[in-house]
Amino acid sequence: MNKSEIASRMTGCYIPIPTLFRDDDLDLNIEGMQRHVRFLVERGVRRGESVILVGGGAGEFHTLSVEERVRIAEAAVEAAADRVEIILGVQTTSYRDMIALARGAEKAGCIGVQASAPFYEVPTEDDVLEWLKLIADNADVGITFYATPWTGFHTSLKFIEWLVDAPGVVAVKWYSPNRGIFERAMRDFARDIMFIDNSLLYIFSHMHGARAINLHVSNYWPQWGQQFWGLLEAGQYAEAQREMTRVVQPFYDLSGEIAQFTGGEGHIDKLCLEYVGLEGGRCRPPTRDIRDKFRERVYEMSAACGVPRID
Repeated sequence: MNKSEIASRMTGCYIPIPTLFRDDDLDLNIEGMQRHVRFLVERGVRRGESVILVGGGAGEFHTLSVEERVRIAEAAVEAAADRVEIILGVQTTSYRDMIALARGAEKAGCIGVQASAPFYEVPTEDDVLEWLKLIADNADVGITFYATPWTGFHTSLKFIEWLVDAPGVVAVKWYSPNRGIFERAMRDFARDIMFIDNSLLYIFSHMHGARAINLHVSNYWPQWGQQFWGLLEAGQYAEAQREMTRVVQPFYDLSGEIAQFTGGEGHIDKLCLEYVGLEGGRCRPPTRDIRDKFRERVYEMSAACGVPRID
């Protein structure tokens, strides 16, 4: 597939699913993850309007081995049953691991991988371009470049211009603390490369050409996510803003409170899954178990937003 065809299969709700673990030994709960993927597909998540990310930040990639990351990609592809595309997060500081992950993603049937700049030692722009080329040279998968300024690498307009022609790169999962750069990147390059909003500026980004939104709510309320994307596509931005205020903001308000208790991301997603009737569980250390402290709050938030539960 060429870049534009891959991008067209990734349009819509970019859903970062959590990695589930068994409570007794924190080994992978593959069956629970597959039930989650089937839940998403059965409630409207489909190719061209959504895509599923496994092994991203909310998927606790930093606590997983290479083998575990490939295993969850294989399991997700199997459960998706060719109805929605799967992307595997390949963020790492090891070039060998990244190549192994990219090859594993291709073999599993993933449409692409999500890769950021390597972290700890802040790389140059040329370093990152060569880093991404390692994926393109070793696997036939689309590459989503994940802009992660919090790790030290700040994505410039010039770098995005280079990404347009970089081998294999089809999308930018986009965030910048500089509002001018954030807006201008889409204004200048949205016709040439796909942007996925990762800043909670869904309406602003869609108006400036973004073709996908990173949406945690879709994990536990996929019907709402599909309807919300439909509002954006129809240009019904006032209604979309009201829905964001009603459903998305409470999730992030509570996430902010949890962040004062422990680090990590996927913990609140897992409690939301538990609320609707799926398996959740805790995160692996160093993230602490939030369930006793925040379960009631998450349940109240979900009920107040009108999240439906499994019959």
